[in-house]
Amino acid sequence: MTARRGRIGIIANPMAGRDVRRLAARASEVTHQAKREMVARIAAGADAAGVECLAVHAEPWRIGTGALEGMELGARVEVVEPGPLKHGGEDTAAAALAMKALGVTVLVVLGGDGTHRAVAQVWPEAPMVAVSTGTNNVFPSLVEPTLAGWAAGLVASGKVPLASHSRRSKVVRVRPYDGPATLALIDAVLLRNDHVGNRLPMAPENIDRALLTVASPASVGISPLGGMLAPLSAHEDGGVLVTCNRSPSDRRLTVPLSPGRFWEVSVAEAHRVASAVTVLFEGPGVIALDGDREIKLGHRERARLHVERTGPRVIDVSAVLHTAAEADLF
Repeated sequence: MTARRGRIGIIANPMAGRDVRRLAARASEVTHQAKREMVARIAAGADAAGVECLAVHAEPWRIGTGALEGMELGARVEVVEPGPLKHGGEDTAAAALAMKALGVTVLVVLGGDGTHRAVAQVWPEAPMVAVSTGTNNVFPSLVEPTLAGWAAGLVASGKVPLASHSRRSKVVRVRPYDGPATLALIDAVLLRNDHVGNRLPMAPENIDRALLTVASPASVGISPLGGMLAPLSAHEDGGVLVTCNRSPSDRRLTVPLSPGRFWEVSVAEAHRVASAVTVLFEGPGVIALDGDREIKLGHRERARLHVERTGPRVIDVSAVLHTAAEADLF
């Protein structure tokens, strides 16, 4: 029997797909039990690929640990203890750091844009399979968890090379007037008349500017706001800058800012910006990063933003499985 190799970490954000934004939209809630079933399928796929170790993180809802109980696995299961629960992105970040310290080779992350951003903040170059379970899901993909685990296992075990079957993702690098630099994976949005910590959907009249790494009309949230006028894929370099609410002559777009809900948004212009170009956001206002209002700008305070390709290394599940088939690895 071939020796098992590689370690996979599975991070399932308990809060993803369950926040208050869903009350103002028509999105389905992703239950803890549904996530357990997804984790079990990821584990089955990774185990079939021949990984040595499966790591999950401890949390009160026992999504990862409960999913693997009773499963007959050839891989060893390790439970990491990220630390005290804080009920926010800090928990996801702590789990990612604990798995990095354990020597995990590939992460499989279940969540939305915000969950994956939390991982990227502490492990910028993390090799990962991004699985969609959140409210806004531009960064992660709708992929069957069985296949996600299978592909992750083939890469983690060294059977399929990571470099040729993944790409570094783009980020919006944000340097505020006061405080440390941070990032967004999909969109950084300057909002007027809003406040830090607000979890409700963005009011269209409050959107001032948005810098996007992906501008896609085939998405929900802020990304289609740019995608309807200046489409830009994750594979293309640079970003898209959208400016809103400048004059009565602005173009009025009907945009799905939340799942199942459309709003009319006034857009003055949308155009591509190169990676080297710095964009300024000026207060008063609040900057939302992948939907989370986090940075307050006072009157005339500025933040400097630009797009760069320094984000997580996202694995192409389909490409991995096709290569494995062509190499007769099954």
